[in-house]
Amino acid sequence: MSKLGKTNAEFGLIEEGDKILVGLSGGKDSLTMIHAMAEQQRRAPFKFEFITVTVGYGMGENYDALAQHCKDYNIEHIFHDTKIYELAEEKIRKNSSFCSFFSRMRRGTLYGVAEKHGCNKLALGHHMDDAAESFFMNFIYNGQMRSLAPKYRAENGLIIIRPLIQMRERQLSAFVKDNELNAIGDEACPAMRFDIKMPHARANMKKMLSKMEQDFPSLFTSMNAAFKNISIDSFFDKEKFSI
Repeated sequence: MSKLGKTNAEFGLIEEGDKILVGLSGGKDSLTMIHAMAEQQRRAPFKFEFITVTVGYGMGENYDALAQHCKDYNIEHIFHDTKIYELAEEKIRKNSSFCSFFSRMRRGTLYGVAEKHGCNKLALGHHMDDAAESFFMNFIYNGQMRSLAPKYRAENGLIIIRPLIQMRERQLSAFVKDNELNAIGDEACPAMRFDIKMPHARANMKKMLSKMEQDFPSLFTSMNAAFKNISIDSFFDKEKFSI
């Protein structure tokens, strides 16, 4: 909660009068986030509200346990079913990224649900490990210096926030384990239903970063600082030169 509060104060993620839609997959990250936000709601010196939404892919998923969990903790929960799985069979080209397709479709659905329920912000459960992995994936595979912003505005005006962005994945895993929460794992990923080779890029980044952290224990602390200390004019973008 201390880290969440500092992150919120630093980036102005949750503010007075906000109505926030929280994407709830039921995994360890989003489960941690809804409980952290409920506690933040109790502690904060200002008023905000949030609702959670779980996006179904049209595969006959059963989220009754997740819905009951939210009910037990007095957290408003919405299940929004879609035909994303059916569309995937038609739209995804051979050798294309299934994960990228499902991610885009899920994000678009969340945008629509947020608008429908009058939410001005959408909270996603990305953490510091996600940001580091995304940075190196873009760096190595796309030749781009890009990561995950704590806060940004989507094209439709919705503000996207990442309250857990300065937390480590292992902290979220520990929260779920210590509190004996039944987190949903990769078995809920729709790509698992297709006979495809699963994406290896992020798995490679996890292995690489794990090895780097063994050699340099302060790696993630330094990356967190570096993401806020960018010397634009020291790179090869001539539009950013200081002369």
